[in-house]
Amino acid sequence: MQDYKDICHKVVKLTDEVASFIAEERTNFDSSKIEYKGLNDLVSYVDKTAEKKIVDGLMKILPDAGFIGEEGTNRSSKNGLKWIIDPLDGTTNFIHGIPIFSISIALISTTDYCLGVVREVNLNECFYAWKDGGAYLNGISISVSSQQNLKSGLIATGFPYYDFEKMPQYMNILMGMMEGCHGIRRLGSAAVDLAYVACGRLEGFFEYNLNAWDVAGGSIIVKEAGGTVTTFSNEDTFIEDREIIAAPPTIHKEMQSIIYKKWNS
Repeated sequence: MQDYKDICHKVVKLTDEVASFIAEERTNFDSSKIEYKGLNDLVSYVDKTAEKKIVDGLMKILPDAGFIGEEGTNRSSKNGLKWIIDPLDGTTNFIHGIPIFSISIALISTTDYCLGVVREVNLNECFYAWKDGGAYLNGISISVSSQQNLKSGLIATGFPYYDFEKMPQYMNILMGMMEGCHGIRRLGSAAVDLAYVACGRLEGFFEYNLNAWDVAGGSIIVKEAGGTVTTFSNEDTFIEDREIIAAPPTIHKEMQSIIYKKWNS
């Protein structure tokens, strides 16, 4: 049996060190070193170096765990545990000097989630949770919003940046949400969106075409904070299906109803 509380706190400490590196590099960032992995899919030496620092640190914590990293780190697990890493979620924000970007780390087993950590670099806010241990922001217990209906809710989403095939359905969803909620925000980091749902700053978040490293850490924190996380069709397979709705239970129900109808119309 692993002590996920102890492991989680070690990961929090590691993200503090890596966040300091990212923040320092932002002040002297060389935009000539930007690379393109695909259409509008940017990466820099900061992402790659941060991932190496994270992997090196996590290997000291759990030497036999596997890895899935956005910047190419992949390793099979020897103990049934796997780290899912986004070293810099919100790279486009980072490159343009917009202060919303984060580190996201999750630990999962073959059957369940174990812990999640999201550190927003600029505000130095660390959101974290471990299985059945609750959710925290810089050591203080957090929970999802107490709002009971979507009309009073502030919702976040993300815009497609390379796969535009389902744009009409997505625009339908946006119209439905605009008519039904208090407002919509686009922050540019799914990990931060989820962390803000977990602490009640946002009442909900939805997006499609996301990768495991975008949502794994944040979704664990939302669940431990009392929220519900599903696919658009209300299934638990949001990582595999690459679509997500995260919100307090009552608001999630309203969001899921709107999104499912618009998505399939």
